[in-house]
Amino acid sequence: MGKYTGAVDQGTTSTRFIIFDHSGNIVGQDQKEHRQIFMKPGWVEHDPMEVWNNTCDVIRGTLAKTGISGSELAALGITNQRETVMVWDPNTGKPFHNAIVWQCSRTDSICRNLIKEGGQDRFRKKTGLPVATYFSGPKIKWILDHFPHIRDAAMDGKALFGTMDTWIIWNLTGGPDRGVHVTDVTNAGRTMFMDINTLSWDDEILEILDIPRAGLPRITPSSDSDTWGETRKDGPVGASVPVCGNLGDQQSALFGQTCFSPGEAKNTYGTGCFLLLNTGNQAVDSTHGLITTVGYQVKGEKPVYALEGSISYAGALVQWVRDNLGLIKTAPEIEELARGTDNNGDVYCVPAFSGLFAPYWRSDARGVIVGLTGYANRHHIARAVLEATAYQTRDMVDAMNLDSGVALTKLNVDGGMVHNNLLMQFQSDILNVPVIRPRVSETTALGAAYAAGLAVGFWKGLDDLKANWSVHSTWYPHMDEAVREKGYAGWKKAVERTLNWVEEH
Repeated sequence: MGKYTGAVDQGTTSTRFIIFDHSGNIVGQDQKEHRQIFMKPGWVEHDPMEVWNNTCDVIRGTLAKTGISGSELAALGITNQRETVMVWDPNTGKPFHNAIVWQCSRTDSICRNLIKEGGQDRFRKKTGLPVATYFSGPKIKWILDHFPHIRDAAMDGKALFGTMDTWIIWNLTGGPDRGVHVTDVTNAGRTMFMDINTLSWDDEILEILDIPRAGLPRITPSSDSDTWGETRKDGPVGASVPVCGNLGDQQSALFGQTCFSPGEAKNTYGTGCFLLLNTGNQAVDSTHGLITTVGYQVKGEKPVYALEGSISYAGALVQWVRDNLGLIKTAPEIEELARGTDNNGDVYCVPAFSGLFAPYWRSDARGVIVGLTGYANRHHIARAVLEATAYQTRDMVDAMNLDSGVALTKLNVDGGMVHNNLLMQFQSDILNVPVIRPRVSETTALGAAYAAGLAVGFWKGLDDLKANWSVHSTWYPHMDEAVREKGYAGWKKAVERTLNWVEEH
């Protein structure tokens, strides 16, 4: 058996390949950004061929940097931006259309019609999800409704649907030459047409959305010892390696944080921000605007469920300040700029660029910067940008406490923004709980590597994975209660100002 496991981390803004050793340490990695394609306000697309080519580049790049050969990898896992979806030709391997990204709000009218006919929660009992532009099912419907030739191909069995995990696995295992067309329970559960109780596609919802079942991938566990195929020797890995781990990025971070017991939670600060709470083998219904989702499934075992709070703009807001406002040249500079003041000057930034996700679910909302006076400057704006992520997390934690009936006592964190000490301290202050960063903060990729390694016996069980986890840093709350609640009240007022911006036509 190989000495390492590898993980493709196909994210919203970039793709990485990371190699881990048996202790869960990073041995080497490579990363490459891809374009964000904005065709219209609220629309976001990716070029699937660019993403696949970048995947090949980072796999080869990591192997070259480390001097490790593909044959030294025991297994390969995939983790991916969820809900981003595409349709492609299985004979040529060419996409019919750009991938429509999870942040994209073009399906607003489709979702409004679905809500009119049966309410926002019409599918929640089966899927755990509200009707929202976030999920991939309406995005597939949008493509089929707007391009009759793609619908015709789908009806003839000449089109494949898939999220980015499906696309990457299909290409890694051969593409047009017998590539495997699969997805796992965590990604399938974000389409809005998988029944989370039976873990299968739901024919009734597929009929309502008018999506042909023939184009859908096979649903599998997240860690599957049968594997979905092996990488090709003539591919980027340069060897036959089992592909046997697959989780949507947020569930992968839950797995990588080893949150295997009910009540354990993690928050990932990436392009968006995602808080997941393990609820065990029981799917807990949310009455406070959260999502009920599949956390993970190991082959032969019952699925583990989670409550999730999702917000669309966290790191992406910092990227917007860099690219669209030009206030900073690199993302880490936001912390230094924010340290130019010790408060937000009563300025709040709510990044509802494509509507508000949890716990509001308002696609009519749009972003605002409020509370501006002649006193406000770029330092206040930078601080408001960082505080936005912490306040959005507070919204989700409050909802989660109400749904679970148990108050969160600590928060495990991961993702790129955990290196921002100002944000992490403010997060602890505004939640009034300790915030804990593990030694390996790349837990999204680590979760996929764990799932793959577990499947082939590289790790013997969940206890092996737990033993790898250790603390890097802890932030403790120091804020006065009155200051905390005054700040949060200002945030709630700012959120109100985002609503009803987009009018129904």
